[in-house]
Amino acid sequence: MTEQELQRRETLGKLREMGIDPYPAEMFPVSHLASEILENYQEEVLEDGTKNRLNYQEVALAGRVMASREAGKALFMNLQDSSGRIQLYFRRDNFLDGDEAPMFDTVLKKLIDLGDYIGVKGYAFRTKTGETSIHVSEYKFLSKTLRPLPVVKTDAEGNVHDAFTDPELRYRMRYVDLTVNTSYREIFIKRSRLIRTMREYLDELGLLEVETPILQPIHGGAAARPFTTHHNTLDMTLYLRIANELYLKRLIVAGFDGVYEFAKMFRNEGMDRTHNPEFTALEFYVAYKDYNWMMEVTEQMLERVARALNAAGNATAQVEDQTINFAGPYRRLTMFDAIKEYTGINVETADEAELRTYCRSEHIHIDETMGKAKLIDEIFGEKVEHHLVQPTFLIDYPVEMSPLTKKHRSKPGLVERFELFVNGKEVANAYSELNDPIDQRERFEEQLRLAARGDEEAMAMDEDFIRALEYGMPPTAGIGFGIDRLAMLFTGQASIQEVLFFPQMRPESLH
Repeated sequence: MTEQELQRRETLGKLREMGIDPYPAEMFPVSHLASEILENYQEEVLEDGTKNRLNYQEVALAGRVMASREAGKALFMNLQDSSGRIQLYFRRDNFLDGDEAPMFDTVLKKLIDLGDYIGVKGYAFRTKTGETSIHVSEYKFLSKTLRPLPVVKTDAEGNVHDAFTDPELRYRMRYVDLTVNTSYREIFIKRSRLIRTMREYLDELGLLEVETPILQPIHGGAAARPFTTHHNTLDMTLYLRIANELYLKRLIVAGFDGVYEFAKMFRNEGMDRTHNPEFTALEFYVAYKDYNWMMEVTEQMLERVARALNAAGNATAQVEDQTINFAGPYRRLTMFDAIKEYTGINVETADEAELRTYCRSEHIHIDETMGKAKLIDEIFGEKVEHHLVQPTFLIDYPVEMSPLTKKHRSKPGLVERFELFVNGKEVANAYSELNDPIDQRERFEEQLRLAARGDEEAMAMDEDFIRALEYGMPPTAGIGFGIDRLAMLFTGQASIQEVLFFPQMRPESLH
């Protein structure tokens, strides 16, 4: 342990010797937040020059001590709660016990360390320098911190010292990061507001919020590599869900007109600035609709979210040097046209050999397991995706790329699918859902052939889902949103780790 950690344990013992429980069980009755008092405190100056406090005559606050300084027989502290910081003012005369003041001279001045939690009662007032503060009449020790917090200081020249800025430490120790870097809390407040706004919109559409299994016997609903586990009692392999699509469609078969779920997904794949193996998705499915309707709904919902999260109330979001406008309508571009626009290749007429030759000439990583659809996807990802900065619907994909999507009503070889791209990344994927059980079986069988070639992301055959379709599913539109990527956009973050409280990290050794 460091010298400071040893000293804090000594302080802990001294508190107990004085009969003070450093971790009391009883609740502390908080009545106000710091920000509320700072924003709303009022006083008036009377004719004789005295001040009359108009509100906050009695307050009770609790939080961490983040700064402390002595001023003769007084003590000033900064208390930080969930809303911000406020100054506390302690006068020695308020804590006299006969001629002594142990709760002031010993506890306040010597045994309270920065980072400790305390509760205080008193009244609000304004100091001679004009700072709204709390005149403390009593206080209670609530929790002793045994590790010192990084204390961020700015010197007279504006240089910042002891800032907690190392990304790996920040992600590992969010409890420290969000204590000392309080501005980052706004990212997660906005994330919560994003989800709440989307939920309110879907409720207004009349959709039902549901829950579906996380442990699944078949990994279906997406092309991804799953995490596997084993159920001991049933003696069977289970998979952490890579998607909830097939279960939500079963509910459409069951007679619900619209269902949605905010769900945790798990994909056993790489990690980078836009991928985490555990992520949050919103998927919803609506009967009697198609992908054209879903594009309009997507525009309306994201515009509402943008306005809810933008302080100015407009529909824009700032991501680094890009201003993204979420007001509809969005550009619509077919996948084939997009690739031709940015590469000059007509992938619609090119065969697999020609696509392989192009990929090798452009140093696009491919392998022998990839069919034509996968090659097209790789070309798109390398050559087109990053150009799609403003919201763009990429529509009408090759049938081989979309095993759960209805064939296009007028374009042979294509399906009625769109992906929404914003700032060069996919944030949503939607279909006119395939509801023909015979066609669906053929698509699954094609996926099995790809799996036999070594494609670890190919979908498995789901006989129960096909059986459900055989009972009849009405025409349906469905969509999935990546909530983490939307949070990145609406909070202006370039890394997915910044919008996750606890991103996946390599294990560390703690002693």
